[in-house]
Amino acid sequence: MSLKERITEDMKAAMRAKDSERLSTIRMLQAAIKQREVDERVVLDDAAIVAIVDKLIKQRKDSVTAFEQGGRPDLVAKESAEIRVLEAYLPQRLSADEIGAQVAALVAELGATGPGDMGKVMAAAKARLAGQAEMALVSAAVKQALAK
Repeated sequence: MSLKERITEDMKAAMRAKDSERLSTIRMLQAAIKQREVDERVVLDDAAIVAIVDKLIKQRKDSVTAFEQGGRPDLVAKESAEIRVLEAYLPQRLSADEIGAQVAALVAELGATGPGDMGKVMAAAKARLAGQAEMALVSAAVKQALAK
């Protein structure tokens, strides 16, 4: 079953269970997927859908930070609940050690030597680790690997 089909099935299950919060989050995800498909006139594969989910989670995390600073615990709880629903559609995340090992292999593979090669390594890392790791952690690992 593709990720898109799984999302649709989860939406139907949320409708049957009358779980309005989960349903609204899944509908928001489906709307983002449909918007991208219409804009680009393509049918998205699982990797592209994972990228959309990643982007939506990042937006929610930024909102949580802003709402915490603004003293809005009600909105923090809502955004956090959406994050939990969206995280179910991501593949298993890599640990910090696994990210470091992947980055070290990429640096060796590309022959990168210093901070000037950061863009080249990050481009390759984004392609290889998309959906498997948070890019902020990957960026930190690349900086550390190139500083040596």
